[in-house]
Amino acid sequence: MAVRLQRKRTRCPWATEKSGPVYMRYHDEEWGVPVHDDITHFEFLVLDGAQAGLSWSTILNKRDGYRRAFAGFDPGKVAKFDGRKIERLLRDPGIVRNRRKIEGAVRNARAFLKVQEEFGSFDRYIWQFVGGRTRQNKWKSLKQIPCETSESRAMSKDLKERGFSFVGPTICYAYMQAAGMVNDHLVSCFRHGEVGKMRGVKSGVKSGIESGIKRGNKSGRASARASGRASGRTRGKNVER
Repeated sequence: MAVRLQRKRTRCPWATEKSGPVYMRYHDEEWGVPVHDDITHFEFLVLDGAQAGLSWSTILNKRDGYRRAFAGFDPGKVAKFDGRKIERLLRDPGIVRNRRKIEGAVRNARAFLKVQEEFGSFDRYIWQFVGGRTRQNKWKSLKQIPCETSESRAMSKDLKERGFSFVGPTICYAYMQAAGMVNDHLVSCFRHGEVGKMRGVKSGVKSGIESGIKRGNKSGRASARASGRASGRTRGKNVER
């Protein structure tokens, strides 16, 4: 009887067996999958902010610690964290014990709730930066993928104006990649086609051109200009994503 050999999957170069099972599972199951759940959106905001200056593998390995420390990534609960809670978190080995990042996560939770109140959901707000539809890129090498794009710069500007921190253009682009707002799997990766079929269309979400983020102010016009341009790239070389 002939034995059928299982074909080895081709992945993005940053996700190898040497990366470890947690990293590979994240690539195979989560990265680039369109997110439309506000709890997951807030989770990625917290984790991406914590990752600044560190490797993504470090944050993934602390993900369970963050989930426990940050109340299951419930923005309503995190927004109520006071000084004593922050001091306790600074002694928690399960997370990155950086005061600015922890305090930033709490401020972001409060800003997140305001966005939910204004737009009905954070999801409805954030997807406007790509017109409610995943950008389908066709990169052949990691060198082609940018660290930031016009969309991520518009997003960063608007988030900062709303009181968010640790939301620079590069972090915002990494967030867009994680949340499936762009499909940045290389065309050679087995996940490129799978994620591409998901499309990530958010019904009822207009582009910045049609709706204007922040009710048509300068930030809205910036996002409108950004919404029609192409995007790309896994973070900077020191970021492992």
